[in-house]
Amino acid sequence: MGKRMQSARPKVLHPLAGKPLLSHVIDTARALSPSALCVIYGHGGDMVPETLQSPDLVFARQEPQLGTGHAVMQALPHLNDDVPTLILYGDVPLTSVRSLQCLLDIADQNKLSILTVNLADPTGYGRIVREAGEIVRIVEQKDADDTERAIAEVNTGIMVAPTARLREWLCTLSNNNAQGEYYLTDIVARAVADGVPVVSAQPDAVWETLGVNSKVQLAELERIYQRNLADGLLEQGVTLADPSRIDIRGVLRCGRDVSIDVGCVFEGTVELADNVTIGAHCVIRNARIANGASIKPFCHIEDAVVGAESQVGPYARLRPGTELGEDVHIGNFVEVKNSSIAAHSKANHLAYVGDSTVGSRVNIGAGVITVNYDGANKHRTVIEDDAFVGSDCQLIAPVRVGKGANVGAGTTLTRDAPEGKLTISRVRQTTIEGWKRPVKQKS
Repeated sequence: MGKRMQSARPKVLHPLAGKPLLSHVIDTARALSPSALCVIYGHGGDMVPETLQSPDLVFARQEPQLGTGHAVMQALPHLNDDVPTLILYGDVPLTSVRSLQCLLDIADQNKLSILTVNLADPTGYGRIVREAGEIVRIVEQKDADDTERAIAEVNTGIMVAPTARLREWLCTLSNNNAQGEYYLTDIVARAVADGVPVVSAQPDAVWETLGVNSKVQLAELERIYQRNLADGLLEQGVTLADPSRIDIRGVLRCGRDVSIDVGCVFEGTVELADNVTIGAHCVIRNARIANGASIKPFCHIEDAVVGAESQVGPYARLRPGTELGEDVHIGNFVEVKNSSIAAHSKANHLAYVGDSTVGSRVNIGAGVITVNYDGANKHRTVIEDDAFVGSDCQLIAPVRVGKGANVGAGTTLTRDAPEGKLTISRVRQTTIEGWKRPVKQKS
């Protein structure tokens, strides 16, 4: 439920790096090639299955919510006794595949294995109680005595159990405890009593086991996650102006000698080829940026392709369907949507190019607008090679500007402009002799 999240949204659906906490856990589980994936949900009704529905997932509802042991009971109809069961938590998103594979390996087919961690301050966690070095039980914070509370090794909740045994153990659980809940951790004592070996593994880093119970903790995990991604980029040779100021909410692939300035956000799948530079505070989503391109500060690029050696920005916006060829210049406050612009063309200032096909070596002046929408339908503008469109022109689609044509500044083009000629529509300039500016009347 996550009361401390102060939100109507189920805790596991809050985003980390652009996707729900639970999606991180499911993706990690998928990497282990499980025979089945079961999600136990309770708070939030059907929001969880509606958000995360997938052919490889089955959902089991826990109603009412009577503890972790009771939660796992809901999954029993979906479990296969021939393979062990790995139990994960939807609000613990950063556990690595490596740590979980280690846990599975030591569990084999007949052991109960527990992921544990040593904490300087174990307050709130279940303590791992050992005798002669062997795990004999787990005691929850509220049920622990002073000696047990001094134990630094704690239970993360993540475990692997032989499934047939798990069924037996869950049937014996009691809620006779301080919380009045059925604790999954009580199966440890059951395993010991049955002579089943209880083993443990520890992750490479404590943060792999950290859960989310508040927006503060969510923000802390976000920064850990992002810093890990940033460190990976640095190891690949990417230059980051500040590794603590980058956000990757998807997949970012970088070539050699890529440079990324501060405050950039990458969403979806973004590919940066060799020698690409990204200026400060850009937002780039589902884009391919080719070799040597330069994206200057404060640009927004979404579902677009930027050609080699092209320059974009600052303060430019490339909307879905944009494809820029080689050495294209898109300047400040220029917006391009659903358009292709071929090699060596430029729109350097304050222009809108929408639903257009633009050839090579075209100049689009300041204030040019392709008027593509008639209030009901979109229409296309074609500007052929070597055309020159002067400042403050409106090209009312559907319309074609021929090869090598010139469209004079201030023109409203409603018919095709023939190739190689100057086309202009402009009110004749007139000076009114004797005209005087009105004077404001005193009240």
